[in-house]
Formats: sequence, structure tokens, C-alpha cells
Amino acid sequence: MPLERLTSFLDGNAVRYVLVQHSPAYTAPELAALSHVPGKEWAKTVMVKLDGTMAMAVVPASSRVVFDLLKGASGAKTAELAGEQEFKDLCPGCELGAMPPFGNLFGMDVYVDAQLAEDAEIAFNAGSHTEMVRLPFADFQRLVNPKVAKLTRTA
Repeated sequence: MPLERLTSFLDGNAVRYVLVQHSPAYTAPELAALSHVPGKEWAKTVMVKLDGTMAMAVVPASSRVVFDLLKGASGAKTAELAGEQEFKDLCPGCELGAMPPFGNLFGMDVYVDAQLAEDAEIAFNAGSHTEMVRLPFADFQRLVNPKVAKLTRTA
């Protein structure tokens, strides 16, 4: 995939986006700083299991998923962090930890923290640790149809 499938999907849906190639970066805060994107606009994809089914929780770079909030948003009885071995084959071609938040391309539900919906744009890994995409949040929401809810708490 990752980049070709993602950009083909975006192009096919007439989405205007910016693609940036950068030196390798592995943490969400590091990526936000490297790409000059405020941490609250950088979307990190966290792989989770909701009642045993894989899903994506998308939160700002500087935040962590609060699993009780995720359970409430999803209606799941259990919500937990997924292990790498559980999802490594679910996003073909993507580097671990660099999955784009397009669960619809991988057959997964997507839950997005409400803080990300407050900004005009969203930025995220494009399937590798050296590529990122930035696009209007409205287009992301239209294409992915995520459930937007409070998934994090501010300190």
C-alpha cells in the first residue's frame, strides 16, 4: 500500500492534500516537531481491540487513549491496546507504528478524538516512518466516517 493506495484513494475522491517525505521519525511528538505541525493536529493511530475486534483510535500526538472513554464511545464492554503481533498483518505494506488512520481501507472501525475535529487540518503517517500526509479534517471525516468522541483527557 501504503502510499500508493492512500494517494489513489484521495485522488479518486478529489481530495487536496500535501504529501511530505522526511527523515525517519518514530514517535508522534517527534513527527509533529519535524513536520512543523502542532502536536494537537498530528494524528497518531493507536491500534486497539474492542470486544476482541481490531479498530483504530486516532488521537493527538501528545495524548494517550483513555480506554474507559473509548469503551463509552464504542459501546464495547472491553477496550484494550492491541499488541504488534495482533495487527502486524492487518495493514499490508505499512510499517509498524506508521499506519494511516484510514481504517476503512483495512476493514476496521475508526474512532477519532474530538480534539482533532476542532482543527481545520489533520496530519498523519502515510504508512511509513518517512512519509506524512496533511489534509482538511472535513475530507478525512467524509472519507473515513469515523466516530468522533472524547477519547483523551487533558492533564
